[in-house]
Amino acid sequence: TEEELIRLIRDVDGMIVGLDRVSRAVIAAAKNLKVISKYGVGLNNIDLEAARARGIVVTYTPGTNSEAVADLAMGLLLAVARKIPLADRSVRSGEWHKFVGSAVWGKTIGVVGVGRIGRGVVRRARGFNMRVLCCDKIEDSEFAAEYGAEYVSLEVLLENSDFVTLHVPLTNETRGLIGKRELSQMKRTAFLINTARGEVVDEEALYQALTRGQIAGAALDVFHNEPPRDSKLLRLDNVILTPHIGAHTGEAIMEMGCKAAQNLIAVLNGILPEAIAW
Repeated sequence: TEEELIRLIRDVDGMIVGLDRVSRAVIAAAKNLKVISKYGVGLNNIDLEAARARGIVVTYTPGTNSEAVADLAMGLLLAVARKIPLADRSVRSGEWHKFVGSAVWGKTIGVVGVGRIGRGVVRRARGFNMRVLCCDKIEDSEFAAEYGAEYVSLEVLLENSDFVTLHVPLTNETRGLIGKRELSQMKRTAFLINTARGEVVDEEALYQALTRGQIAGAALDVFHNEPPRDSKLLRLDNVILTPHIGAHTGEAIMEMGCKAAQNLIAVLNGILPEAIAW
């Protein structure tokens, strides 16, 4: 909690932080703090303005967990399309029903945010012979040509994709990016996958879309509140929920940890790492 961090941080020179909230109050309490090293890539839990005002360097670890998150995104896509968790629960309860799912091979995937993770998903999707639509502020025509992808607007992507997967950072621009209007533009047979940040999706609008049959299903690794104990999404069988495990492979954990430590040590030795937030 904020209060716990304030007590712990008063005399430290550097900190490695995961999803804990490093607020303005926490930073103000850190009299000797010189570096905040993020174990991961999302910086929305750190008050960057407060850090910058104090001259505290903020580093992060891009690329260390990209393939792990891309793996999970494809895993969730397959699981929600073929109703794998639902079938597993059914068999464990002694039933033997047939679950009719949706094909993945040859379908259209829409990748929103084509950074390291999004590109990893594109590469995996091509292995399933999928048509790939991409949406990003920065278009890389060379990458698109290499993987047979096509850059389109968000509206065109939503209208034409059988699977929409989100890989954007959480910013003021992306907060609530997928809301009531965007969900209404998707196919009734389409699925939404979110391994980015929970706030990118309007959860109430998603709940309504799922219960009304506006879209076929969703798979979520991230939520507005984590854990999502009171979320209405917990009641739905056409939603797969995982506890923010995108980066949690043994390999990614080791690489992120080492990089976070290396970044912290570098700054304390007067060296600026490549990946700094400002």
